[in-house]
Amino acid sequence: MSVSLFHERLIIMAKSNKNLHLTLSEREIIQRGIENGSTKTSIAATLGKDKSTIGKEIKAHRVHSHICSFDPACANKDRCKHHHAYKNCADLVVFKCKRRDRSPGACNGCPKYQHCRFDKFTYSADIANKEYMADLINSREGINMTYSELKALADIIVPLIKKGQSPYQIITSHPELNISEKTLYNYIESGVFRQFGLLDIDLRVKTRRISKKDSVKYKKREDRKFLIGHTYDDFISYTDDNDNVSIVEMDTVYNGQSGPFMQTFKFLSYSFMFIIYHEEKTAKVMVEGVDLLESILGKELFLKEVEVIKTDRGSEFSDAEGLEKDNDGSMRTHVFYCDPMASRQKGSLENYHKEIRYICPKGTNLQALGLDSQEKANLIVSHINSQPKEYLKGKSPLEMMEFLNPDLYKRFIEFGIKKIENDDIILKPYLLKEDN
Repeated sequence: MSVSLFHERLIIMAKSNKNLHLTLSEREIIQRGIENGSTKTSIAATLGKDKSTIGKEIKAHRVHSHICSFDPACANKDRCKHHHAYKNCADLVVFKCKRRDRSPGACNGCPKYQHCRFDKFTYSADIANKEYMADLINSREGINMTYSELKALADIIVPLIKKGQSPYQIITSHPELNISEKTLYNYIESGVFRQFGLLDIDLRVKTRRISKKDSVKYKKREDRKFLIGHTYDDFISYTDDNDNVSIVEMDTVYNGQSGPFMQTFKFLSYSFMFIIYHEEKTAKVMVEGVDLLESILGKELFLKEVEVIKTDRGSEFSDAEGLEKDNDGSMRTHVFYCDPMASRQKGSLENYHKEIRYICPKGTNLQALGLDSQEKANLIVSHINSQPKEYLKGKSPLEMMEFLNPDLYKRFIEFGIKKIENDDIILKPYLLKEDN
């Protein structure tokens, strides 16, 4: 495309695009503008948008690509005499960057980028567009409330409609409902309150709006932002770009929502499976499980052996940032999520789950069975990983780890994993009742 034709298209875009949402091509222009050091004002003029729109777009979707190792980030860091230990230091000069903090608001294209050791933010058109589309889908999907919230709404609305009151009367008398008259009509006509005994024929005046399907989903809208940059396609790209990546697959095994829960890890390099025992299945608890794994291995060994964690999209694993970063904000691993209904993408761990089920069958009360502590989880791990495997040429995963990585083997042995003699291996539920 010629330069003149490109400019011609920009002029047309600027005239006709002021009130429309940003598109991927426009975000690419924003990224190009940032890389060229353009101001927000000039980018806005090019796209025919308001300056504030460009500023909000960059601020909302820029990525914190580098975290300064100094706390606080002092402009005098290279001349610091206090070992960067004093937040109230008299010599503290808070670092500021006009390009990063004001205009254009990101570090793309900065000539000092490679050598700058302060916090850096970058803007990617592709990531920004994916985040925008995820937000757009979330904002339009289902009814933004849980079942308990819907029931609380129904407890007020249904009796009053049954008494012959109109939606207008109800929302006027009960401002705490925080919904409009139109929204209430839509809820009733959509069958949202059908399970609570309310039909649209119970309305005092039947409206002429076109009814929606009776089966309307209600749920708290999921925030899918954790998937951005963490999909299975991103996993493939990462492994293509990096050689000899150490991969650990992660999942949960349990019977019933009351627990207990087993957070499972498989170290693919050694075919070794590890379990962390939990009494809850929340995102916070799963992050604590990874924290425990890091404490078992030590930071240096963890960084080397758990370069990538591959897991499914279960809500308990939705805190990608918590899983990936230490408490100090530094990266410790890279988390990627398999596609929906694609257990084959972490099939190696799924196969080990079958062996866990020999000991912990589905449908049984695992607590009553004897799974009540990390020690019992260690017992399961010890017996499963002591089995000779045909694909390991008759060696067990523990033997492979001991041979290939004695340091890693030692850490797990110190934590309570032990090698079981072949004739003593038990893969039956009574293992958990044994006095081992």
